[in-house]
Order: sequence, then structure tokens, then C-alpha cells
Amino acid sequence: MVDDRVSNSERAPVDEHLDERNDGRLKFNWLDMVWLGVLASLAVLPPVRETHKQLILLAIGLVQLGEGWLLAHAPRHGRYYTVLLKILLATLLIDHTAAEEQPSINSSYYPIYYLPVITAAIYFGPWGTLFWTLLASAAYCSYLIPANQQFELTPAGIAELAIRILFFFLAGMVVNRFVVENRQQVERYQKLAEELAETNRQLERVQAEARRSERLAALGQLSAGLAHEIRNPLGVIKGSAEMLSKKLETADPLASELAGYISSEVNRLSALVSRFLDFARPLHAQARRQEITALLERALKSVGDQWRGGEIEVERKYAKEQLPVPLDENLCEQAFINLVQNAYEAMGSKGGTLRVEVSPRQANQRQGVEVRVEDTGPGIPAELREQIFNPFVTTKETGVGLGLSIVSKIMDEHHGSIRVENTSRGGACFVLFFPAEEAMASSRTA
Repeated sequence: MVDDRVSNSERAPVDEHLDERNDGRLKFNWLDMVWLGVLASLAVLPPVRETHKQLILLAIGLVQLGEGWLLAHAPRHGRYYTVLLKILLATLLIDHTAAEEQPSINSSYYPIYYLPVITAAIYFGPWGTLFWTLLASAAYCSYLIPANQQFELTPAGIAELAIRILFFFLAGMVVNRFVVENRQQVERYQKLAEELAETNRQLERVQAEARRSERLAALGQLSAGLAHEIRNPLGVIKGSAEMLSKKLETADPLASELAGYISSEVNRLSALVSRFLDFARPLHAQARRQEITALLERALKSVGDQWRGGEIEVERKYAKEQLPVPLDENLCEQAFINLVQNAYEAMGSKGGTLRVEVSPRQANQRQGVEVRVEDTGPGIPAELREQIFNPFVTTKETGVGLGLSIVSKIMDEHHGSIRVENTSRGGACFVLFFPAEEAMASSRTA
């Protein structure tokens, strides 16, 4: 028996056939009408009075029309049943279509065996096609047994029989070759379509990063000018509030308290202005080759020592072979602190798990190191995922929305990339890619 463990490529024609049959539901089309017309024409041709012939042709038509239904309801063995039924019906048809006083093997309906042979060529591989063609030829040759009892088998008859059988094999292999080539072409098209889809996704990602960089540049210039204009009045307001608070400390306690509020709010605004300036100030990375894990550990310790919220468990997964990449120590540590701080604040008082992973990676045909910072917080809404690195976009109630913008700016300075994705555990995962030195050098040259 043919090996039942067929590959996916050998099952592909069956799937295509089921698609044409609308997932196994009986559905007639114009080709089915052509089939019925051909079989009806054979039914009215000699021998006309042979009722068994018409019944067998009707059965062949029903098998052909119900082929999709059979394959859908018996996906594993349906193709075997289909070919076997066609061989059986073809053999019965030969027995009832021979001329009078002639052996059945001389029936002019012998080409009916092309039907199971071609069916096998569509549903099976080369070896399966050879097996089923051999079985169909054996069924046809079985009529030699009764023929030899009444007639003499001449050399010309042997040659004619051999020619017919060889044409069975020829038709089966030609059709199977066409089916295999078509299958491979479809697979190539599918692979090409997947590559094009991936290229489009990368192009969209690059375009989004370019648009974000343009917005960052424009907002950076605006923030720099605005921050400089605000800082001077803030200094005057703060100094005046402090002097007013000292003079009214004993005379009017309420006024002194209000002056204290002014001073504290001015301090908060001053800190905000400083962040604006940090964001707007041009970065000049002083990169040198070093391992990322040391900077990441410093950031984890810095944030962990200051954290006063819920219990946070830190899971580390660092690759054994570390790939040193060119980094600016201060800028990258600041980026890691911002990400870790965001993760801690996202998990909040409930606590959770912070998972950090460092591993070598290749992205966009560039070798480098990938850093993943993953938390178990609420995650980032889908509508904010594309904007989360823009200035003033935040999911925190008291956040300003500059932390991730600064991280993105630092990654741009390192010619790297950053993206965010939600995790199966419900939190957010920030993925940073730092290219190797060769990639950075080529980027600067370009």
C-alpha cells in the first residue's frame, strides 16, 4: 500500500480541490455540467441496450460530482477511496462494453482507466502515481485470464496491450509532473508574498520612525525656545515667593503658607523645564565598545533602591556570549533607567515581575544586541502603541510624556531602534536593538 505519511506538498492539491468545492459542500459548476454531458454522450453510444453500462456511467458521474464531499468528510483516506472507486467502476465498465463475441479486454472504452490514473496523479506524489497506475493496469490486464481461455493471444495483441498500458503510465507521470511543478510555483509565490509582506511591514516601521524623528526634531526646537523663555520668569517668581514667605512668616501665617505653595509649584515647573531642555538638547554620543548587561544592572539597582511600591521580582536572562557594542555609557544608562522606572510604575502597588533579556540578534541585515524589558502591568492600549514615543504622550495620570521620547532619541543617536509590544502575560515589552560597530559606521557614512 502507498505510504500514508504524505508531506504537506502532497496534500496541497487536495486542499485546493476542497477550496473549489466550497469546503466539501456539493456545488455544481459549468465543468460538472461538461462532465455530465460527456458521460451522457457515452451512454447513448453503442452498445446502447446495455443497461449496466448506463448505470456504471451514472455511478462514475456521481463519484466525480461527490469527490469534494468525500474528501471533506474523509480527509485522511478520502483520496484512496476516490481512486479505488474509479478503478472499480472502470473495470466494471470494460466488462459491459465489449463487442459481441469479443473479449472484454478489447473494449473500446479502455481509456476510462485514464480517469483513476489522472486522479491519482493529482492527489499523490510520483511514487503514489506509479503505484495507482500499476494497480489500474493490473485491473485492466485481469481480463487476460478469461480471454486466454477462449482466444489466442497474438504478438500483435501483446504489443497493443503494452502500448495501452505504457500510455497509462505516460499520462499519469505527465499530469503528476505538471501538478508538482504547479505546487512548487504556488509555494514560491506564497513565499514571495510573505517576503513582500514582511518588507512592507519593515517599510511602514521605518516610515513611522522617520515621522517620529521629524516630530521630535520640531518639538525639540519648540521646547528649547519655550523652556528658555519660561526659566527666567520662574527664577524671579521663586525668589519673590521666598522673600515674601520670610517677611510674612510671623505677621500673616496664611500668606506665608500660600507663598510656600508658590515656591513648591515653581520648583516643580523648574524640574519640568529641565526635562524639556534635556529632551531638546542635542545629544553627542561618546560611544565605546562595552557590554550592555553592566549598564542594565546599574539601572535596575538604581530604580530598585528608590522604589517604595509593591514587591517587584526581577527575572534576568542574559546570553552567555555577550557581544560588546558601541555605547554612550551615560545616555544608555539614562534610557534603561527610564524604561525600568516606567515598568515599576506600571506595576505599581500590586507589584509584579520585571523580566529583562539581553541576547545577540540580527535585524534588518545588521548584527547587534537586543534588549527586552518586559513587565506584568496593564500594558499599552493599541491606539497608543504607535504614538507612545512621541513627546507628551503618556498613560500615567501624572506623567509628562517625555521619558520614552528621550529613550527614542537616545536610540536614534546610537542608530538603533525601539518598539513596544504587549505580552501574553498582559504587560508591555520594550524591545531595543543596538547595532554592532560596523553597522553604526556604515550608517554614519551613509
